Amino acid sequence: MIRVLLVDDDDLVRAGLVMILDATDDIKVVGEAGSGSEAIETVGRLSPDVVLMDIRMPNTDGIEATRRIVSTEGAPKVIIVTTFEADDYVFESLRAGASGFLLKRTPPRDLIAGIRSVASGDALLAPSVTRRLIERFALQPDPGAATDERLELLTDREKETLVLVARGLNNAELAEAMYVSESTAKTHLRRILMKLSLRDRVAAVIFAYESGVLRSAHDDA
Repeated sequence: MIRVLLVDDDDLVRAGLVMILDATDDIKVVGEAGSGSEAIETVGRLSPDVVLMDIRMPNTDGIEATRRIVSTEGAPKVIIVTTFEADDYVFESLRAGASGFLLKRTPPRDLIAGIRSVASGDALLAPSVTRRLIERFALQPDPGAATDERLELLTDREKETLVLVARGLNNAELAEAMYVSESTAKTHLRRILMKLSLRDRVAAVIFAYESGVLRSAHDDA
């Protein structure tokens, strides 16, 4: 059973999410919070597996709440669920430690699938979010960005995998692009996360943009 905490200052939004999630067999809403500060306290008390986090809330906003929640030992995964698609919200949320970012207009079945995916250790980005990341960092690279020395820890094959992950490919698409099995693609990704001490796929995407590996691949292309 996946234990979920809902964080949103809109009572109606929370009620709707409860109805959707409690109708599943493997997801249970264990608590609700109406602000970021309340979310931080409730996480410590209920120890959920996944937190669905709004951004704009009173007291402590969702981005700061996410940053503080994921910094704790045994922290739950956080999925940002918001009506806002502005770049700054996306990037700040992911850098704060969120494992996913979805819009509130996401169909219920995709929300449920996203919770299951994040709970199993994967990461989740709406396709529009991935496109915006690529446009901002890959297609408009910062020529002054420094190359991260940790790239030297990766083999050429792992660097190739990292580039493809940063471009938004899922595991099945990785396997097809690299002409390997899906299990082999997953193994490459696990090794990347271990070598770079990254928490999940989202962290790997951000690292790829900020380390220079994606910029180098774009220049080579």
